[in-house]
Amino acid sequence: MTQTSHDTFAAFVGLDWADAKHDGCLQPAGSAKRECFQLEHTPEAIDAWVTTLRTRFNGQPVAICLELTKGPLVSALRTYDFLVLFPINPLTLARYREAFTPSRAKDDPTDAALQLELLLTHRDKLQPLNPQSPTMRTLAQLVEHRRRVVGDKVRITNRLTSTLKNYFPHVLHWFQEKDTAIFCDFLSRWPTLKAVQLARRATLETFFRAHHVRYADVITQRIQAIKAATPLTTDAGVITPNALLVQVFVAQLRVTLQAITDFDTAIAQCAQSHPDFPLFQALPGAGPVFAPRLLVAFGEQRERYASAADLQKYAGIAPVTERSGKKAWVHWRFQCPKFLRQTFVEWAAESMRYSFWAQVYYQQQRDKGKAHQAAVRALAFKWIRILYRCWQERTPYNESVYLQALHRRGSSLIHNLAKAS
Repeated sequence: MTQTSHDTFAAFVGLDWADAKHDGCLQPAGSAKRECFQLEHTPEAIDAWVTTLRTRFNGQPVAICLELTKGPLVSALRTYDFLVLFPINPLTLARYREAFTPSRAKDDPTDAALQLELLLTHRDKLQPLNPQSPTMRTLAQLVEHRRRVVGDKVRITNRLTSTLKNYFPHVLHWFQEKDTAIFCDFLSRWPTLKAVQLARRATLETFFRAHHVRYADVITQRIQAIKAATPLTTDAGVITPNALLVQVFVAQLRVTLQAITDFDTAIAQCAQSHPDFPLFQALPGAGPVFAPRLLVAFGEQRERYASAADLQKYAGIAPVTERSGKKAWVHWRFQCPKFLRQTFVEWAAESMRYSFWAQVYYQQQRDKGKAHQAAVRALAFKWIRILYRCWQERTPYNESVYLQALHRRGSSLIHNLAKAS
């Protein structure tokens, strides 16, 4: 929704959300009287309240200020076309509260009133919530959920590894990759060293071949290692409980691996249907994982960022400078969408394997004394400037064209590229 003047709003509302109920403060336009209310978090209660607003103000626009950009309450309120949502950063409200309440006293009704004050006093600095298309919002949720499930996979494999070290460390050397079906199936069938050593050689060979281990020497080496292994312990008080715990982690890991596969399928289908996806699909190192995440990172509202610098700051890639008198302190941005920053940093690191200039630029930053993470962020900073222009002009990235542009500008990176080649 476009920016709207005060005169077009029939009322202004500050809404402090919670899990079970929401506190609100309403002020009709042209009136100084405020009305405090409490709203239960149920679809019926929210619909009844919004219906009351529509009837009372004859369907005219109503501005609502709240500390959310997404969530159940936002989803519920967005279905009503006459409501205009103005999200604010929770830190903004906290600082505003502390400015007038040095005691740090806090209460939900008071926060609702403060949100109303922010909306009335500083609405020129607030942007109304302008959701993207259903396809883009679906893709955004899918890629974020997938990344969270991948994090769960890492935690499960770490716990599984730690448990196996207590009684069955040999299997960790037999299988380098822990997040695989063969590893899960092996532990489900033979959870202890004794169990696998009792298995016949033909049985083990059939198992490995069924899991696509085609090299005979690899199978022979594994079977020999199994038969020659010495148990870490024979204490049933250690083996029995840990073997049971391993089965728990294996079951969790199976579900997690299948969930990642399901997310990959849904993400691929959703991303392919978006017209901007080809812009990111061919990026070096993007692939099926990072291409959809980069599409979500840029979005489809090209008017949202006036320049690449705006996106660099919003994503937390650009550093922050604090200056007072003769002192200055440069640090990374603490307040930013963490998943968005993670997307750019992780892809920048991956791009070094596929883009020659990216690898040279990273090494150039390391030679200046920057740590690994700082060098990767510097590369991400540079990538955002490049991709921003491609995104704005709807032109796919072409590395040859970019290198020619560097040569025309006389960039020092070209000199380093010549030395590295």
